Amino acid sequence: MSATPLPICATCGTQYSRPRSDCPICEDERQYVPLDGQQWTDLEAVRAGEHTALIREQGDVLGIGCEPRFAIGQRALLLRTEAGNFLWDCVSYLDDEIIKTIGDLGGLDGIAISHPHYYTTMVEWAHVFDVPVHLHASDQQWIGRPDPAIRLWEGTTEQLAPGLTLINLGVHFAGGTVLHWDSGGGALFSGDIVQVIPDRTHVAFMYSYPNLIPERPSVVRRAAGILEPYRFEALYGAWWDAVIPAGADQIVQRSAARYLRFVADVQ
Repeated sequence: MSATPLPICATCGTQYSRPRSDCPICEDERQYVPLDGQQWTDLEAVRAGEHTALIREQGDVLGIGCEPRFAIGQRALLLRTEAGNFLWDCVSYLDDEIIKTIGDLGGLDGIAISHPHYYTTMVEWAHVFDVPVHLHASDQQWIGRPDPAIRLWEGTTEQLAPGLTLINLGVHFAGGTVLHWDSGGGALFSGDIVQVIPDRTHVAFMYSYPNLIPERPSVVRRAAGILEPYRFEALYGAWWDAVIPAGADQIVQRSAARYLRFVADVQ
């Protein structure tokens, strides 16, 4: 852990390299500053409080987070692949139980994150497990704690490891990324770049979820086109149990078509 506690925004969970009065991620129109104002904490305070690790299976992968929820409340996913163990997305909370659980499974070989709302304490994780963090270069401006462990990639795709492909869709953020795992029937890990919703027959695409700003049609159309060649039965969203176990690739295409039909006001 850091020798000196570094500030963490209590609303979005982003850790910054120095004390500050503002959180740029929360002041962006895709997020929000609470009505009672900007609040700060640090990892040591969160660990010393009421939060505890929450670790449980999510389909074929391991979900990692905390209870009660902290900040945005997403969970990370540990993918145990033939090429090694990779963490998809990240959470602010990190304690000895999480470190031991991952260590007992062989540690990590890398971390990849979908978009800035989930950057959280990624550098803490990178230092603890001595691995790089892979982020799309289009979102570099949102990095709150620069560090040599951060590896920026450009373009539409990047091979994270054999069978694991990072895909920049540009939904939600310019660098908005999903991860395709070419194993079995295939799986797509989407954070909320492609949002799993209560109706598991469809998914959603938004520029801002809390502020209900729809994504631009041209972005959704491009994203659907990029994903069309990829086969994936399962889709893993950002939240606990947000999993579509079968037929996910067709669900994504069908959802994009529905979205484009509605924003064009065509029934």
